Formats: sequence, structure tokens, C-alpha cells
Amino acid sequence: MISSIKIPAAPELSYLLRLADTCLISGQRLGEWCGHGPILEEDIALSNLALDLIGQSRALLTLAGERSGQGYDEDQLAFLRDEVDYRNPTLAELPRGDFAFTVLRNLMLSTWLKLMWERLRDSSDAELTAIAGKALKEARYHQQHAADWAVRLGDGTEESHRRCETALATLWLYTPELFEDDSVDAAATAAGLGPAWSQLQEPWLAEIGEVLGEAKLAVPPAPTFRSTGKRGLHSEHMGYLLAEMQYLQRAYPGGAW
Repeated sequence: MISSIKIPAAPELSYLLRLADTCLISGQRLGEWCGHGPILEEDIALSNLALDLIGQSRALLTLAGERSGQGYDEDQLAFLRDEVDYRNPTLAELPRGDFAFTVLRNLMLSTWLKLMWERLRDSSDAELTAIAGKALKEARYHQQHAADWAVRLGDGTEESHRRCETALATLWLYTPELFEDDSVDAAATAAGLGPAWSQLQEPWLAEIGEVLGEAKLAVPPAPTFRSTGKRGLHSEHMGYLLAEMQYLQRAYPGGAW
């Protein structure tokens, strides 16, 4: 098995990896729906959403590799890091769950990504600005797709409403991590690279609250629990996800199709 690569502890790199890994791991989880969607059209739709997220991650990982000073490419950064070097929030790595769980997680993350891409269009980094311009169009569609399903399920049958309530209660526990700042955010803001994550909280709550209201779902109370995935301290689910995701690259290093 090929050994893991080492990641420099640079704020700019960490900022890029947090965003790249959010897209990568979200795409990986969505890809698990391929062949398992509730209807054929939605099976294809979820697979396409996953491909969009993987594409966004590829662009960000390529940029991160260039800025790492180590000459890493997107595949090395995607597949050859240890678990502690992945920087996605825990919300993205939670198991696939049922369809209601997936819809509401997509709503939360796509809304967050849309707001992030909007602000990154004004980044001091021209390459990141270009990535944001394309990704924003995709994120807007992802958000609308998830919102349509959230309303359909939340304001649907007694069973679909119950499942949405259960999923929302679980997912909401992990949302504070999407808006916590640290030295990485401070450095990114100072350099004009991108916004601090906390700057997205107010508009995120407003947009999510509007959809949940239409879906007849109550916004849960603010949780006291804090997840730590963006700092490399992941849930027990992350290791299993990476074991599946990394197997081919590590077993057959440098393999090409």
C-alpha cells in the first residue's frame, strides 16, 4: 500500500481544503444513491448532483495542490491523505440515511455552498473566483432541487413529514460547525481570499427557515453540541467512508484507466 502524503499547515491551504473536502465527501455520500433512488428520475438526478460536487472538488484540490508547494495533484489530495488531514465538516460525512435525510442534508449544504460561492466571486485569488463563478450556478440548482423535495416531503403524507422531522432533528446538531471561525478564517479574511464561515450564518438561517416554513417543519432550537470535522477530528463514519473511497488508489498506486 502506498504511504499517505503529508499536508503543510498553511492557513490558505487549510481554507481551500475545507471547501474542497466539503464538496468531495458530500459528493461521495450522494454517489451512494446511484441505483437506489426512490424513482428513476431522482436516481439520475442525485448521481448528477454528486458529479457536480466532485467536479467542484477537483477544481479546488487542483488549486490547493498548486498552492501546497509539494506538487500534489487532485488525485493525491483526494485519495492519499490520512483521516486527520480531511477538513470537511462532520455534517457531510454522516451516513447516507433515508431519502428525507439526504434531501435535508442537501438543502443545508447546498444553501451553505451557494452563499460561499457568491462571496468567493470577490476573492483576491483570480483562480478561486473563476471556480466560484461556475460552481455558483450548480449550487443554485442543487438548492432549488433540495428545497422542492423538502416541501414535497415535509408538507406531504404523515409518514414523509415524520421522517423529515426525524432527519432534521439529527442534522441540526451538526450545523453550528458550518459557522465557526478560527485562525484559518482570520487569515483568509485578512488576505481577501474568502469570507469567514461565520459571515454565512445569518443569510443561511434566513434561507433555510423560509424553506422549512413552507415545508411545515419547525426550525429546531440551537444545539449546544459541537462537531469538529473541519479540524480533522471526525465521526466514526469517516474512516469507513475513506476505506472504500481510497482503496483502489492505495492498492494500485498510479493506476490509470
